[in-house]
Amino acid sequence: MVTDQQVRRLFKLVQTEKNFGIAAMKSGMDEKTARKYRRHGKLPTELKGEHTWRTRQDPFEDTWHDIKMMLEINPGLEAKTIFEDLQRRNPGKFGDGQLRTLQRRIKVWRASEGPPKEVFFTQVHRPGELGQSDYTHMDKLDITIGGERFDHLIYHFVLTYSNWETGTICFSECFESLSQGLQNALWELGGTPEKHRTDRLTTAVNQPHHPEEFTRNYQDLLNHYGIKGCKTNPSSPHENGDVEQRHYRFKSAVEQSLLLRGHRDFIDRREYEFFLRDLFKQLNAGRRQRFQEEQSVLRRLPMSRIEACKRQTLKVGPSSTIRVNHNVYSVDSRLIRENVQVRLYWDRLEIWYGQRKVDTLPRLRGEGKCAINYRHIIDSLVRKPGAFENYRYRNELFPTSRFRIAYDSLKKHHAASVAVRQYLSILYLAAHESESAVDDALRLLINQDEAISDKRVKALVLSNEPIPVTTDIHIPPVDLTCYDQLLQEVASC
Repeated sequence: MVTDQQVRRLFKLVQTEKNFGIAAMKSGMDEKTARKYRRHGKLPTELKGEHTWRTRQDPFEDTWHDIKMMLEINPGLEAKTIFEDLQRRNPGKFGDGQLRTLQRRIKVWRASEGPPKEVFFTQVHRPGELGQSDYTHMDKLDITIGGERFDHLIYHFVLTYSNWETGTICFSECFESLSQGLQNALWELGGTPEKHRTDRLTTAVNQPHHPEEFTRNYQDLLNHYGIKGCKTNPSSPHENGDVEQRHYRFKSAVEQSLLLRGHRDFIDRREYEFFLRDLFKQLNAGRRQRFQEEQSVLRRLPMSRIEACKRQTLKVGPSSTIRVNHNVYSVDSRLIRENVQVRLYWDRLEIWYGQRKVDTLPRLRGEGKCAINYRHIIDSLVRKPGAFENYRYRNELFPTSRFRIAYDSLKKHHAASVAVRQYLSILYLAAHESESAVDDALRLLINQDEAISDKRVKALVLSNEPIPVTTDIHIPPVDLTCYDQLLQEVASC
């Protein structure tokens, strides 16, 4: 078969060789063939006619009308689904090898007659004009802190021109985490962009029927930094496409860094924060040129940050509890029937009374939960032991599993009233002496199978004698060869 390269060589040699036959021979073709190409003056690929006829009969010719109707009604149907349906309705007519034929024909139909596809319009980004932010869940990365699973989110901020990015750890999509994350990003950036876009966060964007576009807290935050707020349209995540794409890239980078690190456990949250900070520096290292262009046009930061908290004034109930964001927290019993100011941050609550911070409580995630500190109410419980058995939040009064074991043991060997008094005495000791020391004393009594009593626990705690540490238990690996042999015996049978 003559190639285009041979004919090009022929046309070149004709200009230099005196004999046409020699030119044809040097081109590697017969003289008659060479004359044909010289006569037409075209290459072999240009002379080749277009293949418009079928080489074999179309196996779907009789059923194509039905297939087309199915695709018009449900354009998302896959060719394999349709093919399997045809095989069920026409047994023996279609072989498995004909699936590819149907896939090709449906592909041509989609490109020529199918529904129009969504068009993505490339946007022009200008330096310092727009920053986007969103939350992304990190649960699938299986990160642990001190051996315990650490489920969390990352507030992710991206500049659309340079793709410079940063993030803040948070636990919910509340306004406090939005304020903390956005302000962290702006102060790390060293300036403010002209606009900031989010999706339709309920903490930032009001419902369509609301007269104001953004919530008051979010609008105040934007006004403080002189930023114009933007939001995406409903069900249009592509409008926040830069940050959505960076979610995927960022989590892939975290996954690869964890694989290089060799494990996913961190000593504490501070170490994990340093890990993320180093990763963001690494990701931003290749964007310096465009980032410098953005920095030169960013607006100035205000003189100070806004405190990223929500303030509420609440009255402490007779049960020494307050209700914040549909969760119950206990406070010191001295504050009963007093008005306290609660400063709600993204990760904690601060209790203020008389212009003084009196307590800091970890913030609960979700709703309908409770955080009862036995130290706040133990004095009253000791005086009213009868309230313990049916106390609404009784399960919160077992600091560790050993306290629960001790209570169950006391109930087993004593009357209910005696058991409650002794357990509350142990709990009182933990509150006023040391919870860890009481827990160690209970561990010693449980391990030695000794009778548990408040006097025995108190004696161990006050003796200041060192209690032996927990003995490590080494479980040998399970030998599965016997199971393999069993499977082989079953297979032979």
